[in-house]
Formats: sequence, C-alpha cells, structure tokens
Amino acid sequence: MAKVAIFWDPKGFQLDSLGTNKYLRATDGDTPYVSMSIRMLSIDTPEVHYPGNTKPSKQDTTLLQLAEWIRQGKAPINDDLAGFLMPKLEGGRAGTLQMEQGEKASKAFQELVERKLHEGGKNRTVYLHSAEKPFDQYGRLLAYMAPNYTAAERESMSAVERATFNLLMVMEGWAATFPIYPSLPKHSDLLLLQEAGRNALESGKGIWADSLTLTGYEFRMCVKLYEITSKLVKGTKVSSTEKYSWIDRFCLDMTTREIFYPQDYFKVQPYNRIFIWAEDVTDAVGKLNLVPGA
Repeated sequence: MAKVAIFWDPKGFQLDSLGTNKYLRATDGDTPYVSMSIRMLSIDTPEVHYPGNTKPSKQDTTLLQLAEWIRQGKAPINDDLAGFLMPKLEGGRAGTLQMEQGEKASKAFQELVERKLHEGGKNRTVYLHSAEKPFDQYGRLLAYMAPNYTAAERESMSAVERATFNLLMVMEGWAATFPIYPSLPKHSDLLLLQEAGRNALESGKGIWADSLTLTGYEFRMCVKLYEITSKLVKGTKVSSTEKYSWIDRFCLDMTTREIFYPQDYFKVQPYNRIFIWAEDVTDAVGKLNLVPGA
C-alpha cells in the first residue's frame, strides 16, 4: 500500500447520522435513491445522462471537434493536459464509451445492492452518513451508504467486510475515487479508498479496462471545455473567469502532500487525488501542511 502522507481525522469529528432508510432504486452508479436522492461521497462513476438528460453518446461529435480545436490551439488548455486528453477524445466515441460505462456502473451498483442487502436471506435497510454540508446544488444528499448491520455483526466483521457501497464501487472498478476537501473520510477509510482505487486501476477492473476511459469528472469538464471553446471560435466575448471555468478544482496528492493547479491534476495518480475548491485552498494548505507540486 502506498503511504498516505496527509492525516484528516480531527478529534471529535463525527458525520451526522440519518439513521436507517429503505432502499428504493438507482438512476446511475453513484446516485441511488432511498427516501431521497443521494450523491455518494468520495466516488464518481461515468455519466448515464449529461448534460441534463442528454445521452453522453450525443457528445461524440462535439468531443471530436474539441480534439480538432485543441490541435489548432483554439482551446484554453495547457499543452501537457491537452497531450493527456487527446488520445481519449480523438477516437470519435468518447461520449459513447462514457455512456456504455455509465450503464455498466449502474448495473453493477444495483447488483451490489441486491446482493449486500439480502445476504444470508436477510432483508436489510441501508445506513447513511452525510457530509458536513449535507446537500449539493441539485438537492441530493451527500452521503456514505452501507448495509445496516447490527452491532454484533459489525464487531465480527473487518472494515472491508462492512464496506460502504461507495467503497465497493471503487473496489469493483466502476467508480473513480473522488474525495473533495473538506468532506473527506477519516484517515483509516481514506487508506481503504486509496488502496481500492489503486488495485482496481492496476488490475484493469471496470472502467480501467479501457485506456481511453474518461472519468466522470473528466467527461464533464471536456463537455464544458467544448462549450467555452465554441464561444471563442465564434468570436463571442468571454471573460477570463469564464474562459477557465471548465476546470476549477485544485488537486492534492495524498501521498506527498503536494498541491497542483487545476490543469495539472493529471500529474497525480487517479487513486491519490483529493480535489479542493479554489475557495478552500488556503484552509487546506494550512490544515494539511501542503506544499507546491512540481
């Protein structure tokens, strides 16, 4: 296991519990429904619908056009990141691959739920832990979700045996790790998340079986980059802020404590990435003793 150099387990920190809820259904691999819509924390699966209700396959042509604009130097993207993304964009089916993987992730999640909630002939509810800021911009609950084991069961189980569905999706390779500061799992859980992500990638599980995979967050940012570049190509006036709004999270390497500018995130292995919103960088640098990335 790679050493994790940051420690995030503040004394007395406890996520709010929302108790037990009945599982109802899922719309994709990281958005299950209980009595409310949930966005599972610290993971990201490929998109089934994006943007809005649009099928990702509809973006094949736009992302191929984006690749051409990048080649022509028309997109506001650094050369190094462009070189990293180009092979994933220029094949002409980046959107289709995203949708295919999203559908497989959704199926894998539903199979996990069915299996884990009915192991041993039981009919379990689910247990939820929410983030410090419990809801996202879409009104979805930000949470970790796990089978609701009894206290006696938990005492006899290892951390992996009682894993959350968040962690299980990463272990299966159908979700990329996607922790965002400050809503990070405690240190021991962060270690599990990192190890699961590394093992899945190195074993070529799930989305990692294809070298042309765009993680969900990469797919979303490429669609946004296309939209902004399209404006620039048409001669539409775009502010500097809007020009670079397609990528605005800094990236921390949890093994070195190095922090990288948004367009340098790819220099960090996917399973070692912790993302930080710009407004939280100062706080994160101080609390986690971060250093500039090379």
